[in-house]
Amino acid sequence: MRWWDIAPVLALEDELFPEDAWSAGMFWSELAHARGPRATRRYLVAETTEGELVGYAGLAAAGGLGDVQTIAVARDQWGTGLGARLLADLLHHATAFECDEVLLEVRVDNTRAQKLYERFGFEPIGFRRGYYQPGNVDALVMRLTVQGTETDSDGC
Repeated sequence: MRWWDIAPVLALEDELFPEDAWSAGMFWSELAHARGPRATRRYLVAETTEGELVGYAGLAAAGGLGDVQTIAVARDQWGTGLGARLLADLLHHATAFECDEVLLEVRVDNTRAQKLYERFGFEPIGFRRGYYQPGNVDALVMRLTVQGTETDSDGC
């Protein structure tokens, strides 16, 4: 994702998440950490061959922990595997960021997304009550242990 993607990302964000859409400032802040040798973020977009933005995703990483910040796919792309491809890219970069585990929050009423995350090995670990505002919707917190990063019996 680059600065010129923010306007179409915001349009899709508003369409898919009308109650709790991210602001332009939130995306600008995330992108500020997505470039250079000290990057701690991975943001990407998906476009059709005609250049229409149809999805985006973001990951933050720090101290061995990754956090899926956002994944969104245009409704007309649901069921095409785009969400899985976006998530796979984020998890690939979580490994590159040397994350031991990846966390995410997902609305408790978003079973489509929950099933996607479960297919990738995420497991529920708790709830955040009233996380999504202003609708006061709870979030299911899920965690994935990244393969190949587990410590051995000596803790190394």
